[in-house]
Amino acid sequence: MRRLLFVIIALATLLPSLAQAYDVLVLQSSHNTGYEQAFNGFRSDCKAPQRVVVLSDYVDVDVVRIVREERPRLILAIGDTALAATRKITQTPVIAVVALGINAKANLTGVTMFAPPEKYCNLFKQLKVHNVGVIHNPDKTGWYLDKAQKAAEKVGIKLIVRKVATPRETLAQLDSLAGKVDTLWMLPDTTAVTRETVEAYFRFGQHQAVPVVSFASSYLGLGAAAAVDINSTEMGRQAGDMANALLRGVRIDDIPRQAPRGTKYTINPNVLGKLDINDASE
Repeated sequence: MRRLLFVIIALATLLPSLAQAYDVLVLQSSHNTGYEQAFNGFRSDCKAPQRVVVLSDYVDVDVVRIVREERPRLILAIGDTALAATRKITQTPVIAVVALGINAKANLTGVTMFAPPEKYCNLFKQLKVHNVGVIHNPDKTGWYLDKAQKAAEKVGIKLIVRKVATPRETLAQLDSLAGKVDTLWMLPDTTAVTRETVEAYFRFGQHQAVPVVSFASSYLGLGAAAAVDINSTEMGRQAGDMANALLRGVRIDDIPRQAPRGTKYTINPNVLGKLDINDASE
């Protein structure tokens, strides 16, 4: 009996594909609250067998090897670190959430961090601002600025746009907006908004006495006046819907990236009070 048990254990060890069969490889960047919420939303909608790898728990993870050996039917990448880990994956479909770098790639789709521009324009109207400064990299967010320009024109808001190709150009472009705008709009653009540049946005807001509107409530504590906040759990559910479609046989080409469904306005009343602006609410 002991020998039989030993053989069974040995076979399970030698044949991990049989012992660990699953459909979805979940790559999570870290134990971040937003990432956890997105994963909870995902698994509430997608019931397919999953393997979860939290990248921050390991020194290094060979995602290419995992995919080659275990052959998941799709990958869920939660966060930019997780998305970056899939860059060499070209055949297995990848769904990304809570990530800024969801670009054009044949096997990639997901839920972007870009709320519909109409949501921002409505907030600008409530803040009673008209000249909105925005800095972006056209290669990364030009598609979104085209939509934003059209939405802004419809409600009489002027976007004063500055383009950058590298993060270091952001500071000079911020200086060029001084005296020309009555609010500053932070886009989820990985060139214009980085760890090195983010504080400059709030210094600009303080020195120019204009509100800074961001894409995440986490920036309120740093000095943003308001944000169009995204519900991470709802983003996960959207990703779950995409995964279910892929598992049913829908081609990834027929599942374009989506804007987040769950958004809400959040404000920093202290900043608004200093700027003598009434509270904005949805």
